[in-house]
Amino acid sequence: MRLGLQLGYWGAQPPHAAVPMIQEAESIGFDAVFTAESWGSDAFTPLAWWGSQTQRVRLGTAVVQLSARTAASTAMTALTMDHLSNGRHILGLGVSGPQVVEGWYGQPFAKPLQRTREYVGVIRKVLAREAAVINDGAQIRLPYDGPGATGLGKPLKSITHPLRADLPIWLGSEGPKNVAMTAEIADGWLAIYYAPRLAGMYDEWLDEGFAREGARRSRADFEVAAHCPVVITDDPATELAKLKPATAWYIGGMGAPGMNFHERVYRRMGYDSAVDEISSLFQAGKRAEAVAAVPDEMVAECAIVGNLEEVRAGIKRWEQAGVTMLLITVRDLDQLRLMAPLVEG
Repeated sequence: MRLGLQLGYWGAQPPHAAVPMIQEAESIGFDAVFTAESWGSDAFTPLAWWGSQTQRVRLGTAVVQLSARTAASTAMTALTMDHLSNGRHILGLGVSGPQVVEGWYGQPFAKPLQRTREYVGVIRKVLAREAAVINDGAQIRLPYDGPGATGLGKPLKSITHPLRADLPIWLGSEGPKNVAMTAEIADGWLAIYYAPRLAGMYDEWLDEGFAREGARRSRADFEVAAHCPVVITDDPATELAKLKPATAWYIGGMGAPGMNFHERVYRRMGYDSAVDEISSLFQAGKRAEAVAAVPDEMVAECAIVGNLEEVRAGIKRWEQAGVTMLLITVRDLDQLRLMAPLVEG
């Protein structure tokens, strides 16, 4: 199984050690590095800036939010990144949620699966560069002919020839319908809060997509990249406690009440009562209590924490569950350097 480094999105300030982290990851044999975005830093700019300091690792987004850019704009950025990196770009996309889509980007959130399908379709048309891009969809119309249109819109074909028509597109998806569509139309799945014990359920969702007429890939050439905090330590209890604030935030604050996709992931794992308590406390402004309500096992299921041999065994377990790339979040450069034996096997 390959390892990828997830740098994520920025907090209040840019991270200080990103370039050394990326260079160390490349040096010890990581396959890829990824950046993300929420409602602050964007994903593409750091990826290009930091990625220019590398030679081999693939450079991916996990994820770029669909509503932040038109499909054509994302295709332009992706083909530019692919040229600048000599064919190392992975375009990871995700729909985000209604709070961000409607509150930050000012776009409607309805029918996210339909929007994703059309969005990916337009990007593939741009990258194929076989004809001027036309899309007569319910979500994306090219040329635009809706309210306010001048009627002068013209179908266009990219001036720049893409380096690869098959630039890999991975989708961040969480629910059964979205994961099935990911297997149908994408080259990889960016799984968040993946639990190896539920591999059979994930396989059912993926297999439904692979079986659809016109499916792009099969299990044999499809990538499953699972986000996973990895910590090598002799004090796992302390390290699990450090991961709980992020878990509480995603369950209680990263989504609207009644439409929080991250919360639903944990409910599928069987943590209904814990999710109810965490959500209630978080929404009441009791964040410390919400963090304290996160059970150890809820964090441990979606992370690998322990000594080197325990971590090695954990990685093997995730690989046996069907994960082809472990997308690791690492605290610092020293912790990253401890990962070297894991890459070596």
